[in-house]
Amino acid sequence: MDWVAGKQTIVDLLKKYRFAIIVLLAGILLMVFPHKEEASENPPSVSQEITHQDVSLQEALEEILSEISGAGKVSVLLTQAAGEETLYQTNENISSDEGGNNSRRETVVISGSGREETGLIRQVKAPTYLGAVIVCQGAENASVRLAVVEAVRSATGLTTDRISVVKMK
Repeated sequence: MDWVAGKQTIVDLLKKYRFAIIVLLAGILLMVFPHKEEASENPPSVSQEITHQDVSLQEALEEILSEISGAGKVSVLLTQAAGEETLYQTNENISSDEGGNNSRRETVVISGSGREETGLIRQVKAPTYLGAVIVCQGAENASVRLAVVEAVRSATGLTTDRISVVKMK
């Protein structure tokens, strides 16, 4: 009889605390299974980002310019005067001493998860381009050259004298 009474007591406790037990089991399951780490171990450096951005602009221009009627196959080369520049937020502390004024500049740092520290970005300046060379199959046609030059001018901000369009062999 003791076994039957103990079994009934356990069933009553399970009914009474079923939600707490479910939450407890869910917590244990979440702790047991590994989770994916969202932050990457090695974030890309600034030079890698600039190169990637520049290449993607060249590829985007090639794709868009090849859609111009009569242009045909297109290759694009962009040259940069200066790459993308990141300006960080700084705090300037000025103090007056007997000997004069002292000023100290410090970059504002943000602490992330996992002991990561990064500077607070104030502004990101876009790269400035020196010129563009476009090689396309339809460059012998003046209207195609004009359309290509206007498209590159509007995409990069270059003046038309810095854009060269030549015929592909």
